[in-house]
Amino acid sequence: MNKYKGLILAAGRGSRMGSTTERSHKCLTILEGKTLLDWQLSALRAADVQDITVVRGYRSEMLQGDFKTAENPRWSETNMVGTLFCAPKMETETIISYSDIVYSSDHIEKLKNQDGDIVITADKKWLDLWSTRFENPLDDAESFKTNDGVLTEIGNDEDSIDNIQAQYMGLIKFTPRGWDIAFGTYNSLNKDEQDKLDMTSFLSMLMEKTDIKVAFIEGRWCEVDSNDDVKAYEIKLKENKNWSHDWRK
Repeated sequence: MNKYKGLILAAGRGSRMGSTTERSHKCLTILEGKTLLDWQLSALRAADVQDITVVRGYRSEMLQGDFKTAENPRWSETNMVGTLFCAPKMETETIISYSDIVYSSDHIEKLKNQDGDIVITADKKWLDLWSTRFENPLDDAESFKTNDGVLTEIGNDEDSIDNIQAQYMGLIKFTPRGWDIAFGTYNSLNKDEQDKLDMTSFLSMLMEKTDIKVAFIEGRWCEVDSNDDVKAYEIKLKENKNWSHDWRK
């Protein structure tokens, strides 16, 4: 049986959390009694992803626990993609997770079961979540289009909710071949391009090299980008026991 590895990208500061991240780390934000990092570790392990590495940067000394670590010493000058390539070369299938999201372990299982060298999850019920977080969901939501389960567009501005099939969540699976394609694409860029590269732009580049498969899910995850997000989710969970994005079920 194939042993999956996990990689959590936790180098950034999360400046939109304000004073919270002056004294702590974004992934140590408490949501429903646990840190975001603990929720991630629990979900990965429940899906039998036991060998987990956390890529650290900002306040790295605060991120200690039952996991391996790698470092992004240039965390303040790079984006998520730069943090990704601070990790060791992938020799086996690996699940990549952002560190500011919480999710059901079922979504990890779905990633594992989806064929493809590069696979991402995407939420069809995204509007329920974005409407909780934003007065106008289109202020933050981005284009997301697929054809026959293969990604065809991601990360552009969109002026119509009807044109958005789903939203990318921050979970990716790479096979060793997928990693090699990603690494080669990244290395073809100059240093300035590498440093400025965000993940959805990188996925758009990778679409030109290979099929990016999409594992569609429906709710049961959240993204924490601000203290307002935390408050909004806690209110939702209290008011609605059947909220579509309750990741704990």
